[in-house]
Amino acid sequence: MKPFIYADNAATTQLDTAVFESMVPWLTDEYGNASQQYAFARAPKKAIAEARSTIAACINALPEEIYFTSGGTESDNWAIKGSVFFDEERKEIITSRIEHHAILNACEAVKRLGYPVLYLEPDTEGVIHPETLRQIITNQTRLTSIMLANNEVGSIQPIMKLCVIAHEHGSLFHTDAVQVVGHMPIDVREVDVDLLSASAHKFNGPKGVGFLYIRKGTNIGAFNDGGAQENGLRAGTENVAGIVGMAKALKDNCEQIEKYQHKMIALEKIFIKTIKEAGLDFIRNGSDNHLPGSVNLSFRNSNGELLLHRLDLMGIAISTGSACDSVNTQVSHVIQAIKVPEEYARGTIRVSFGKYNSEEDAEAIGRALVKILK
Repeated sequence: MKPFIYADNAATTQLDTAVFESMVPWLTDEYGNASQQYAFARAPKKAIAEARSTIAACINALPEEIYFTSGGTESDNWAIKGSVFFDEERKEIITSRIEHHAILNACEAVKRLGYPVLYLEPDTEGVIHPETLRQIITNQTRLTSIMLANNEVGSIQPIMKLCVIAHEHGSLFHTDAVQVVGHMPIDVREVDVDLLSASAHKFNGPKGVGFLYIRKGTNIGAFNDGGAQENGLRAGTENVAGIVGMAKALKDNCEQIEKYQHKMIALEKIFIKTIKEAGLDFIRNGSDNHLPGSVNLSFRNSNGELLLHRLDLMGIAISTGSACDSVNTQVSHVIQAIKVPEEYARGTIRVSFGKYNSEEDAEAIGRALVKILK
Protein backbone atom coordinates (compact mmCIF):
# COMPACT_ATOMS: atom_id res chain seq x y z
CA MET A 1 0.00 0.00 0.00
CA LYS A 2 1.40 3.42 -0.96
CA PRO A 3 2.18 5.81 1.92
CA PHE A 4 -0.33 8.61 2.46
CA ILE A 5 0.79 12.18 3.11
CA TYR A 6 -1.79 14.69 4.30
CA ALA A 7 -0.78 18.32 3.73
CA ASP A 8 -4.10 20.19 3.65
CA ASN A 9 -4.21 21.23 7.30
CA ALA A 10 -5.62 24.64 6.43
CA ALA A 11 -8.77 22.78 5.36
CA THR A 12 -9.00 20.54 8.42
CA THR A 13 -6.71 18.81 10.88
CA GLN A 14 -6.41 15.35 12.35
CA LEU A 15 -8.35 14.87 15.58
CA ASP A 16 -5.92 14.31 18.47
CA THR A 17 -6.36 10.97 20.24
CA ALA A 18 -6.41 12.65 23.65
CA VAL A 19 -9.14 15.00 22.40
CA PHE A 20 -11.26 12.09 21.19
CA GLU A 21 -10.85 10.35 24.54
CA SER A 22 -11.93 13.48 26.38
CA MET A 23 -15.14 13.55 24.34
CA VAL A 24 -16.23 9.91 24.76
CA PRO A 25 -17.79 10.14 28.26
CA TRP A 26 -20.07 12.98 27.11
CA LEU A 27 -21.32 10.85 24.22
CA THR A 28 -21.94 7.69 26.22
CA ASP A 29 -22.29 7.99 30.01
CA GLU A 30 -22.80 11.70 30.73
CA TYR A 31 -25.31 12.42 27.97
CA GLY A 32 -27.62 14.64 30.00
CA ASN A 33 -29.02 17.92 28.67
CA ALA A 34 -27.07 20.70 30.41
CA SER A 35 -30.13 22.97 30.43
CA GLN A 36 -32.17 20.70 32.70
CA GLN A 37 -32.50 21.20 36.46
CA TYR A 38 -32.04 17.65 37.74
CA ALA A 39 -28.82 16.10 39.07
CA PHE A 40 -27.98 14.26 35.82
CA ALA A 41 -27.53 17.64 34.10
CA ARG A 42 -24.94 18.93 36.56
CA ALA A 43 -21.90 17.19 35.11
CA PRO A 44 -22.43 18.37 31.51
CA LYS A 45 -23.29 21.87 32.77
CA LYS A 46 -20.03 21.95 34.75
CA ALA A 47 -18.08 20.59 31.76
CA ILE A 48 -19.37 23.42 29.55
CA ALA A 49 -18.43 26.02 32.15
CA GLU A 50 -14.93 24.57 32.53
CA ALA A 51 -14.45 24.43 28.75
CA ARG A 52 -15.57 28.06 28.46
CA SER A 53 -13.00 29.10 31.07
CA THR A 54 -10.24 27.06 29.38
CA ILE A 55 -10.88 28.60 25.97
CA ALA A 56 -11.11 32.10 27.44
CA ALA A 57 -7.74 31.67 29.16
CA CYS A 58 -6.14 30.62 25.85
CA ILE A 59 -6.98 34.00 24.22
CA ASN A 60 -6.99 36.17 27.39
CA ALA A 61 -10.76 36.68 27.35
CA LEU A 62 -13.36 36.45 30.09
CA PRO A 63 -15.35 33.19 30.21
CA GLU A 64 -18.60 35.10 29.65
CA GLU A 65 -17.14 36.48 26.39
CA ILE A 66 -16.96 33.02 24.78
CA TYR A 67 -20.06 31.88 22.87
CA PHE A 68 -20.18 28.39 21.44
CA THR A 69 -21.22 27.86 17.80
CA SER A 70 -21.22 25.10 15.19
CA GLY A 71 -17.95 26.37 13.68
CA GLY A 72 -16.20 29.20 11.89
CA THR A 73 -18.89 29.73 9.26
CA GLU A 74 -21.60 30.25 11.86
CA SER A 75 -19.34 32.49 13.93
CA ASP A 76 -18.60 34.65 10.88
CA ASN A 77 -22.27 34.87 9.90
CA TRP A 78 -23.23 35.80 13.44
CA ALA A 79 -20.61 38.55 13.59
CA ILE A 80 -21.79 40.07 10.30
CA LYS A 81 -25.54 39.73 10.62
CA GLY A 82 -25.80 40.13 14.37
CA SER A 83 -23.88 43.41 14.18
CA VAL A 84 -25.67 45.20 11.36
CA PHE A 85 -29.20 44.03 12.17
CA PHE A 86 -28.84 45.32 15.72
CA ASP A 87 -28.09 48.96 14.84
CA GLU A 88 -30.73 51.10 13.11
CA GLU A 89 -28.40 54.07 12.66
CA ARG A 90 -25.12 52.57 11.46
CA LYS A 91 -25.61 50.06 8.66
CA GLU A 92 -22.34 50.07 6.69
CA ILE A 93 -19.93 47.12 6.63
CA ILE A 94 -16.30 47.18 5.52
CA THR A 95 -14.47 43.99 4.65
CA SER A 96 -11.77 42.91 2.18
CA ARG A 97 -11.68 41.19 -1.20
CA ILE A 98 -9.70 38.25 0.19
CA GLU A 99 -11.93 37.11 3.03
CA HIS A 100 -13.23 33.57 3.40
CA HIS A 101 -16.54 32.99 1.61
CA ALA A 102 -18.25 32.73 5.01
CA ILE A 103 -17.62 36.47 5.32
CA LEU A 104 -18.03 37.45 1.66
CA ASN A 105 -21.31 35.58 1.19
CA ALA A 106 -22.70 36.80 4.51
CA CYS A 107 -21.89 40.35 3.41
CA GLU A 108 -23.61 39.76 0.07
CA ALA A 109 -26.67 38.50 1.93
CA VAL A 110 -27.01 41.67 4.01
CA LYS A 111 -26.19 43.77 0.95
CA ARG A 112 -29.26 42.34 -0.77
CA LEU A 113 -31.31 43.63 2.17
CA GLY A 114 -30.06 47.15 1.59
CA TYR A 115 -27.03 47.31 3.87
CA PRO A 116 -24.03 48.96 2.16
CA VAL A 117 -20.83 46.88 1.95
CA LEU A 118 -17.45 48.33 1.03
CA TYR A 119 -14.47 46.18 0.01
CA LEU A 120 -10.80 46.87 0.71
CA GLU A 121 -8.23 45.83 -1.89
CA PRO A 122 -5.09 43.96 -0.76
CA ASP A 123 -1.58 44.57 -2.04
CA THR A 124 0.19 41.93 -4.14
CA GLU A 125 1.30 40.13 -0.97
CA GLY A 126 -2.25 39.77 0.28
CA VAL A 127 -1.99 42.45 2.95
CA ILE A 128 -4.64 45.06 3.79
CA HIS A 129 -2.90 48.32 4.63
CA PRO A 130 -4.33 50.55 7.38
CA GLU A 131 -4.32 53.62 5.13
CA THR A 132 -6.60 51.76 2.71
CA LEU A 133 -9.15 51.44 5.52
CA ARG A 134 -8.66 55.03 6.63
CA GLN A 135 -9.55 56.29 3.15
CA ILE A 136 -13.04 54.78 3.09
CA ILE A 137 -14.24 54.32 6.68
CA THR A 138 -16.89 56.77 7.92
CA ASN A 139 -18.85 57.41 11.07
CA GLN A 140 -21.66 55.36 9.50
CA THR A 141 -19.54 52.17 9.52
CA ARG A 142 -21.10 49.68 11.92
CA LEU A 143 -18.63 46.82 11.45
CA THR A 144 -15.16 46.33 10.00
CA SER A 145 -14.28 42.67 9.37
CA ILE A 146 -10.74 41.69 8.32
CA MET A 147 -9.34 38.18 8.72
CA LEU A 148 -6.28 37.67 10.93
CA ALA A 149 -4.50 35.38 8.45
CA ASN A 150 -5.60 34.54 4.94
CA ASN A 151 -6.70 30.95 4.44
CA GLU A 152 -5.16 30.67 0.96
CA VAL A 153 -1.88 32.58 1.00
CA GLY A 154 -1.33 32.78 4.78
CA SER A 155 -0.61 36.53 4.95
CA ILE A 156 -1.06 37.97 8.45
CA GLN A 157 -2.90 41.26 8.61
CA PRO A 158 -1.96 44.33 10.74
CA ILE A 159 -5.05 43.82 12.88
CA MET A 160 -4.00 46.08 15.76
CA LYS A 161 -3.53 49.10 13.46
CA LEU A 162 -6.76 48.36 11.61
CA CYS A 163 -8.61 48.11 14.93
CA VAL A 164 -7.38 51.54 16.02
CA ILE A 165 -8.75 53.14 12.85
CA ALA A 166 -12.08 51.32 13.13
CA HIS A 167 -12.54 52.33 16.77
CA GLU A 168 -11.64 55.95 16.00
CA HIS A 169 -14.78 56.00 13.85
CA GLY A 170 -16.97 54.12 16.31
CA SER A 171 -16.95 50.91 14.27
CA LEU A 172 -16.91 47.45 15.79
CA PHE A 173 -14.03 45.28 14.62
CA HIS A 174 -14.36 41.57 13.83
CA THR A 175 -11.59 39.23 12.77
CA ASP A 176 -11.95 35.78 11.26
CA ALA A 177 -9.14 34.04 13.17
CA VAL A 178 -10.08 30.52 12.09
CA GLN A 179 -6.64 29.83 10.58
CA VAL A 180 -4.73 31.32 13.52
CA VAL A 181 -6.36 30.19 16.78
CA GLY A 182 -4.33 27.32 18.21
CA HIS A 183 -1.40 27.98 15.89
CA MET A 184 -0.19 31.43 16.91
CA PRO A 185 -0.54 33.29 20.23
CA ILE A 186 -3.66 35.50 20.39
CA ASP A 187 -4.44 38.01 23.11
CA VAL A 188 -7.80 39.65 22.43
CA ARG A 189 -7.02 42.42 24.91
CA GLU A 190 -3.80 43.28 23.08
CA VAL A 191 -5.21 43.21 19.55
CA ASP A 192 -8.35 44.99 20.84
CA VAL A 193 -10.90 43.24 18.61
CA ASP A 194 -14.59 43.27 19.54
CA LEU A 195 -15.44 39.96 17.83
CA LEU A 196 -13.30 36.94 16.87
CA SER A 197 -14.23 33.69 15.12
CA ALA A 198 -12.64 30.27 15.63
CA SER A 199 -13.30 26.67 14.62
CA ALA A 200 -12.17 23.55 16.51
CA HIS A 201 -11.35 21.34 13.54
CA LYS A 202 -8.59 23.74 12.47
CA PHE A 203 -6.59 23.01 15.63
CA ASN A 204 -6.95 19.23 15.98
CA GLY A 205 -10.38 19.36 17.58
CA PRO A 206 -13.72 17.93 16.38
CA LYS A 207 -15.71 19.19 13.41
CA GLY A 208 -19.02 20.94 13.95
CA VAL A 209 -18.05 23.16 16.88
CA GLY A 210 -16.43 26.57 17.23
CA PHE A 211 -16.78 29.79 19.13
CA LEU A 212 -17.33 33.51 18.73
CA TYR A 213 -15.55 35.84 21.12
CA ILE A 214 -17.83 38.80 21.88
CA ARG A 215 -16.18 41.51 23.97
CA LYS A 216 -18.19 42.30 27.09
CA GLY A 217 -20.44 45.29 26.41
CA THR A 218 -20.62 44.71 22.64
CA ASN A 219 -24.17 45.04 21.35
CA ILE A 220 -25.00 42.19 18.98
CA GLY A 221 -28.22 40.47 18.00
CA ALA A 222 -29.03 36.85 18.79
CA PHE A 223 -28.05 34.26 16.21
CA ASN A 224 -30.75 31.71 17.12
CA ASP A 225 -34.06 32.33 18.83
CA GLY A 226 -35.36 29.67 21.16
CA GLY A 227 -34.02 28.67 24.56
CA ALA A 228 -31.78 30.59 26.93
CA GLN A 229 -28.50 28.88 26.00
CA GLU A 230 -25.40 31.05 25.49
CA ASN A 231 -26.85 33.91 27.50
CA GLY A 232 -29.94 33.92 25.28
CA LEU A 233 -27.96 34.75 22.15
CA ARG A 234 -27.53 31.31 20.59
CA ALA A 235 -30.41 28.98 21.39
CA GLY A 236 -30.09 25.21 21.01
CA THR A 237 -29.03 22.23 23.10
CA GLU A 238 -25.28 22.40 23.64
CA ASN A 239 -22.87 20.03 21.91
CA VAL A 240 -21.19 19.04 25.18
CA ALA A 241 -18.77 16.49 23.71
CA GLY A 242 -17.71 18.88 20.95
CA ILE A 243 -17.25 21.77 23.37
CA VAL A 244 -15.15 19.65 25.73
CA GLY A 245 -13.06 18.37 22.82
CA MET A 246 -12.52 21.89 21.47
CA ALA A 247 -11.27 23.14 24.83
CA LYS A 248 -8.92 20.19 25.21
CA ALA A 249 -7.52 20.63 21.68
CA LEU A 250 -6.99 24.37 22.06
CA LYS A 251 -5.31 24.08 25.47
CA ASP A 252 -2.98 21.32 24.25
CA ASN A 253 -2.00 23.22 21.11
CA CYS A 254 -1.52 26.53 22.90
CA GLU A 255 0.83 24.89 25.38
CA GLN A 256 3.11 23.89 22.50
CA ILE A 257 2.63 26.77 20.06
CA GLU A 258 6.28 27.82 19.96
CA LYS A 259 7.45 24.25 19.35
CA TYR A 260 5.01 23.74 16.50
CA GLN A 261 5.78 27.11 14.92
CA HIS A 262 9.47 26.23 14.70
CA LYS A 263 8.57 22.87 13.19
CA MET A 264 6.27 24.41 10.55
CA ILE A 265 8.97 26.87 9.49
CA ALA A 266 11.48 24.02 9.16
CA LEU A 267 9.07 21.99 6.99
CA GLU A 268 8.45 25.00 4.73
CA LYS A 269 12.18 25.45 4.19
CA ILE A 270 12.74 21.81 3.28
CA PHE A 271 9.82 21.82 0.84
CA ILE A 272 10.83 25.07 -0.87
CA LYS A 273 14.49 24.02 -1.06
CA THR A 274 13.52 20.75 -2.79
CA ILE A 275 11.60 22.44 -5.61
CA LYS A 276 14.02 25.35 -5.95
CA GLU A 277 17.00 23.07 -6.40
CA ALA A 278 15.11 21.29 -9.19
CA GLY A 279 14.78 24.59 -11.06
CA LEU A 280 10.97 24.73 -11.12
CA ASP A 281 9.52 28.06 -12.26
CA PHE A 282 7.10 29.27 -9.59
CA ILE A 283 5.97 32.23 -7.50
CA ARG A 284 5.40 31.96 -3.76
CA ASN A 285 2.29 33.94 -2.93
CA GLY A 286 1.65 35.89 0.25
CA SER A 287 3.69 37.93 2.68
CA ASP A 288 6.92 37.04 4.49
CA ASN A 289 4.85 37.63 7.62
CA HIS A 290 2.63 34.61 7.17
CA LEU A 291 1.05 31.73 9.04
CA PRO A 292 3.81 29.13 9.67
CA GLY A 293 3.30 26.01 7.57
CA SER A 294 1.12 27.67 4.95
CA VAL A 295 2.71 27.60 1.49
CA ASN A 296 0.86 28.89 -1.58
CA LEU A 297 2.68 28.44 -4.90
CA SER A 298 1.85 29.30 -8.50
CA PHE A 299 3.70 27.33 -11.19
CA ARG A 300 4.23 28.87 -14.61
CA ASN A 301 2.10 27.47 -17.45
CA SER A 302 0.67 24.75 -15.23
CA ASN A 303 -2.75 23.80 -13.87
CA GLY A 304 -3.53 23.60 -10.18
CA GLU A 305 -6.30 21.04 -10.61
CA LEU A 306 -4.01 18.79 -12.61
CA LEU A 307 -1.31 19.03 -9.93
CA LEU A 308 -3.84 18.25 -7.19
CA HIS A 309 -5.11 15.13 -8.96
CA ARG A 310 -1.65 13.91 -9.95
CA LEU A 311 -0.45 14.28 -6.37
CA ASP A 312 -3.60 12.53 -5.16
CA LEU A 313 -2.75 9.54 -7.35
CA MET A 314 0.66 9.52 -5.66
CA GLY A 315 -0.95 9.43 -2.19
CA ILE A 316 -0.48 13.12 -1.37
CA ALA A 317 -3.36 15.40 -0.34
CA ILE A 318 -2.95 19.14 -0.93
CA SER A 319 -5.29 21.92 -2.01
CA THR A 320 -5.46 24.22 -5.01
CA GLY A 321 -5.89 27.95 -5.36
CA SER A 322 -8.37 27.33 -8.15
CA ALA A 323 -11.88 25.92 -8.23
CA CYS A 324 -12.80 23.81 -11.24
CA ASP A 325 -16.23 23.97 -12.81
CA SER A 326 -17.50 21.72 -15.57
CA VAL A 327 -16.12 23.95 -18.34
CA ASN A 328 -13.24 26.08 -17.13
CA THR A 329 -10.72 26.23 -14.31
CA GLN A 330 -11.54 29.38 -12.36
CA VAL A 331 -8.75 31.19 -10.55
CA SER A 332 -9.65 31.82 -6.90
CA HIS A 333 -10.82 35.26 -5.76
CA VAL A 334 -7.71 35.61 -3.57
CA ILE A 335 -5.25 34.87 -6.38
CA GLN A 336 -7.12 37.32 -8.60
CA ALA A 337 -7.17 40.00 -5.91
CA ILE A 338 -3.41 39.87 -5.35
CA LYS A 339 -2.87 40.02 -9.14
CA VAL A 340 -0.80 36.89 -9.71
CA PRO A 341 0.32 36.98 -13.38
CA GLU A 342 -1.96 34.98 -15.68
CA GLU A 343 0.76 32.56 -16.79
CA TYR A 344 1.21 31.53 -13.12
CA ALA A 345 -2.28 32.00 -11.63
CA ARG A 346 -3.88 28.83 -13.01
CA GLY A 347 -1.03 26.73 -11.68
CA THR A 348 -1.72 27.58 -8.03
CA ILE A 349 -1.65 25.05 -5.19
CA ARG A 350 -1.66 25.31 -1.40
CA VAL A 351 0.43 23.03 0.79
CA SER A 352 -0.42 23.47 4.46
CA PHE A 353 1.65 21.50 6.96
CA GLY A 354 0.46 20.35 10.37
CA LYS A 355 2.00 19.02 13.54
CA TYR A 356 1.79 15.42 12.36
CA ASN A 357 3.82 16.08 9.20
CA SER A 358 7.50 15.13 9.08
CA GLU A 359 10.59 16.41 7.29
CA GLU A 360 10.31 13.34 5.08
CA ASP A 361 6.78 14.42 4.12
CA ALA A 362 7.95 17.89 3.12
CA GLU A 363 10.73 16.51 0.95
CA ALA A 364 8.47 13.86 -0.58
CA ILE A 365 5.88 16.43 -1.65
CA GLY A 366 8.60 18.52 -3.23
CA ARG A 367 10.03 15.53 -5.10
CA ALA A 368 6.56 14.54 -6.30
CA LEU A 369 5.97 18.02 -7.75
CA VAL A 370 9.35 17.91 -9.47
CA LYS A 371 8.47 14.54 -10.98
CA ILE A 372 5.13 15.85 -12.30
CA LEU A 373 6.40 19.18 -13.62
CA LYS A 374 9.71 18.03 -15.02
